Amino acid sequence: MQTLRHAKIGATVKVVKLHGEGALRRRIMDMGITRGVELYVRKVAPLGDPIEIMVRGYELSLRKADAELIEVE
Repeated sequence: MQTLRHAKIGATVKVVKLHGEGALRRRIMDMGITRGVELYVRKVAPLGDPIEIMVRGYELSLRKADAELIEVE
């Protein structure tokens, strides 16, 4: 299982599954990250937190903990 947290800069990945429950999962989905959507990893901060991605035409920053819940291929 590869998560978004381990994706390389410049990679385009596809969301396979969202882990987590309740409000946390709903918040990730509200940001436009759903199963089947493609994510482009733009930047990663020097200490690895946050991760900047491109999703559905807009830029989004995610914490490492949130990126760990997004399974990609």
